[in-house]
This record gives sequence, C-alpha cells and structure tokens, in this order.
Amino acid sequence: MTKSLEEVNQSVATEHKKTGFRKILAFLGPAYLVSVGYMDPGNWATDIAGGSQFGYTLVWVLLMSNLMALLLQSLSARLGIVTQRDLAQASRETYSKYINYILYFLAEIAIAACDLAEVLGMAIGINLLFGIPLLEGVLITVLDTFLLLFLINKGIRKMEAFIIVLVAIIGFSFIFEMIFAQPEVPKILAGLIPSIPNSAALYIAIGIIGATVMPHNLYLHSSLVQTRKFDRTPAGIKQALKYNLIDSTIALNLAFFVNAAILILAAATFHKNGMFEVAEIQDAHQFLEPLLGTKWAPILFAVALIAAGQSSTVTGTLAGQIVMEGYLHLRIQPWVRRIITRLIAIVPALIVIYIYGESVTGKLLILSQVILSLQLGFAIIPLIHFVSDKSKMNGFHISKTTQVVSWIIAAIIVSLNAKLVYDEITSWLESSNHPTVLWLTVVPLAFAFAGLLLYIVFKPFIAKAKAKTINHSPHNLKLKFTPKESHAVKNIAISVDFSNADEAALNRAFELGGMDAKYTLIHIVETVGALMYGVNVHDHETTIDEKLLLEYKKMLSEKGFNIETKLGFGKPNKVIPKIINEGNFDILVMGTHGHTGLKDILFGTTVDKLRHKISIPLLIVK
Repeated sequence: MTKSLEEVNQSVATEHKKTGFRKILAFLGPAYLVSVGYMDPGNWATDIAGGSQFGYTLVWVLLMSNLMALLLQSLSARLGIVTQRDLAQASRETYSKYINYILYFLAEIAIAACDLAEVLGMAIGINLLFGIPLLEGVLITVLDTFLLLFLINKGIRKMEAFIIVLVAIIGFSFIFEMIFAQPEVPKILAGLIPSIPNSAALYIAIGIIGATVMPHNLYLHSSLVQTRKFDRTPAGIKQALKYNLIDSTIALNLAFFVNAAILILAAATFHKNGMFEVAEIQDAHQFLEPLLGTKWAPILFAVALIAAGQSSTVTGTLAGQIVMEGYLHLRIQPWVRRIITRLIAIVPALIVIYIYGESVTGKLLILSQVILSLQLGFAIIPLIHFVSDKSKMNGFHISKTTQVVSWIIAAIIVSLNAKLVYDEITSWLESSNHPTVLWLTVVPLAFAFAGLLLYIVFKPFIAKAKAKTINHSPHNLKLKFTPKESHAVKNIAISVDFSNADEAALNRAFELGGMDAKYTLIHIVETVGALMYGVNVHDHETTIDEKLLLEYKKMLSEKGFNIETKLGFGKPNKVIPKIINEGNFDILVMGTHGHTGLKDILFGTTVDKLRHKISIPLLIVK
C-alpha cells in the first residue's frame, strides 16, 4: 500500500518532545495548510457579494459554516491518524472500481473549480498591485508549482512555516482594514441570528458554505496529519487526535476571522453607502480608498489577496496529488503530477478570461464555490461512514452523538444543494428556447448524480445488513461425520466462505481425515481493496474475515482437531491454486454455496481452471 504523500509521510518526529507545549507545537501545522482553503479568493468573492448585498445579515452563515468545517476537518484528521489512509485511499478500498472513477472525476472537478478561484484571485491581486494584465497574471501563477516543489523538498515543516507567514499577512491586513472601516458592532451581533432574506441570499449562502467547507480540504487533511510520526499505541493515537483537534480549532477560527472580516468590510463600506451590487474583487479594491479615505486600504487588500491566492494554490495542488494517487493509484514523478494538477486549473481560467474578458471574474468565482458546495456530499458522506466504522477505526470510531450531528450537517448541505439545483434547472427550463435538449441532457444527469449520492449513502448500511444474514458464527455449524477406521489422507485443505456450505465441506473433510489429519482452513478476501492492495488491505470485510477464521480455528481446535488457517487476497481462482501448490496438501475440499465469487469458481469453466491449476485432487461437496 502506497503511503499518502509518501515523500513527507511520517517525516516530523513528535516522540522526543516530552513537555506539554513543545509536544503540541510538534503537532501544529497541518490544519494551517488546510485553513488557507477557507480564506481563498473564492471566499472573498462570496463574502464581498454577501456583505455588499445583505450587509451583516449573513454573518451567521459564516459562523455555521465554520462550526461545520471544524467538525468535518476533525473527522478527516481522525481518519488519517487512526487508519493511516487518506480519504481517497479509504474510498478506493471501499467502493467498486467504477464508483471510484466517478468519485475521482467529481473530486478533480472540485479541485479544478477551487484552483480556478485561487488562480483568478492571485492574478487579480497581481493586476491590482502591479498593473499586470489578468491573462499574464494567470500565467505567472504557474511559477508557484516550482515554489511548491522547492518547499516540499525542504520538508513539510518549512512548507507549514511558509503558509503560516502568508496567513499572518492576511490576518494583519484585515486587522488594519477593520480599524479603517469601523464597523457597527451591534449590527454584527444581530447578523449572528439566522435569516435568509430572499432566494438571491440563499444562492450566496450556499456559495459561502461551498467556499468554507471545501471537499478537497477533507482529502488534504486526512493526508497531512500522517506527516507526524508518533507512538502507534492507543494512548499515542489518542494524544495525536487531541493535539490535532487543538490545531484545527486554532487554525479554522483564524480562517473564520478572515472570512468575517471580508464580509464585515463589504457591509461597513459598500452596503452602508448604498452600493449593493459590488461583487467583483476589482470593484471592491477600487472603492476602498475613496470610501475609507486611506491609500493603504486598497494596498493591504491586494497584498492579502495575493497571499491568499498563493497559499491556496500550494495546498490545492497538494490536494490534487492526494486525490490522483489515492483514487487511481497512479505513481508518477511528483513534479509531473503537480504540473498536471496545476494545468487542470490554469487552462480553464485562461480560456474563460480570453473568451469573456476580465469583467466576469466575480461571477466565475461565486460559481466555482457553488460547484464546490455541490460536490461536498460526495466527500462528506463516505468520510462519515468511514469514521463511524468500528472495525476500520480500530476502536477510535466517533460516538453516536457525533454521528448524528455529522449526518445532520450532511443532510443540511445536501438539502441546500438539492434546492439550488432544482431552482436552477427549473429556471433554465422556463427560459430556454429548446427545453427538450435540457430534458434529455441536464435532467437525466441530475438524476444520475442524485442516484450516486443515494448509493454512497445506503451502500455501507446494506452491506452491513447482508453481512449479518450470512452464517458468520462458527458455533452454528452442525458437525456430523462418520469416523473411518483407516485414514490415508493426512493433510487436508478446506476452502471456507462463512456460509452454510462450510458445514458440508468440514464434515466431509473430517470423514476423510479423522482426528489425526492436519486441516488448513483457507478463506479468500475478494473486496476491491483486496484485489488492489493484496495483503496490505485494511478494510471492514478483511477485519471481520480474519476474526471469523480465528473463531473457526478456536472452536474446531477445542473439539480436538489439528487446525491451521490461511487468509488469501484477490481472485479465488488465482489465489487458491497458489496456496495449494506452495503447501503440502493431499486434497482440497470445497462447498458449493457462498459468495458470488466462489460460485463463479464452482460452476462452468472456472472450476475447470482451478482443477487444472492445482496438483492435488479437488473434492466438491454439495
């Protein structure tokens, strides 16, 4: 199994840091890299639009989004710390190949939308500060790929320090902006009371949620926490979870301050002066000096924008690498991988600016955040399933209360998105000259994605229900066999799949060998993860199967039989012959019922392939 961000995985030692503060300091860092995604230029566009149109009314949306983000990022960190898998790797081990391809495609679209916002934002900042045209500004952002390569070669701590400096620049810039703007504190407090004035506010609110709780950050955080090397004992894992929660709380509250500052700045300057249509970052920059009466306001604004864009592009590119490696298991040179992920963002930005000009950047930024919000469900729902799984989390699964809150957050986000999609499609159908085309393309696509979302919601629950219906308990076996006086067969292999077929196979094998023979119980794990990762797989079914095989061994050994076990991974018609031919067996005994993969072996040409691959007799028991 390839490690997540292999070049920096477990590169930061924490064990030798004994004192409390130094220990916490060793763990601080990953959440700061994640937090920059919560203050990227896409947030600026939605916050400026929200503040200028609705004043302080939507401050509560930022607070709610921040609380959602804190919970979801802590779940993401928990997954990485406990399982040593990032979210993409965990998905790849759980879902089928085709579902993973779709999830990968959606994750790439989200990263492209996010990168589009970051590239545009940084280019706008360069344009505002130095007067460089937007198109050239976008091309300059390619250079940050090489900056990322330089930083990651210097180690993850150097990268974290660089990002923290950029975050500090953003924070200090907005402290001064607040001093200049002098917002009305009572109105800010009133804005913490939930309200949605109209449908336009809902669109902006969903954009704010999409800009705040970002899907690529869930992939990123689950990987970055693995850069810390700590004691893998239960106590060590518990300590790592605690320190990472502290890290997340500090970093995301700083991001909340920046987001709130941008919205409050827009409310205190533009909305207050009757300028309700300011949605473009360029317009906001232009109006700051005359409204606030200082030349430093627009300069600090542009500097903070460049810092936000630069820090976000670095982490966005890292997220692209994690998603590509995790879902596709694609191993290519790091610099090639980063160039590809960078181009996925830059090419759309260049095309859009070239065709539509610089005037649409604000609308594009808000649209990119709505796309992110629409993709959120496909990242959040698998994450909640994974961290709720007792077997996968080795006892560090989340509590029932946390599960309920997490599902409520997922339901809120999915419901808001469903309403948005319904409203958008309805308006397209009403205004389109060719509604039939939309009925044949957009509507089926919307239903397909709704179906996919339902699938990833309910599939784990159905899988668990099916698992309970299978005869998993060895104590249910009825062992009835007639002992023979002479037993020539001394070394017997028995294929088991924890179904009712095991009874017949075991009874027939014991009749052949009696109490003196040696029995080897063989079970093959056939999950997607087993096919991909073999012995390195770490999924729910593997954990259950290992436990059941040991229960079989314990129960049968107590009855006086000499029992060994062998767990294989992959396709049974390939793995079983390998186990048989490497061992010293006299006969292989198999039942005729069980999982689909085993049925495929036992019927038609598959059983012939198995029979021809092994060098001993095969006994199929019906």
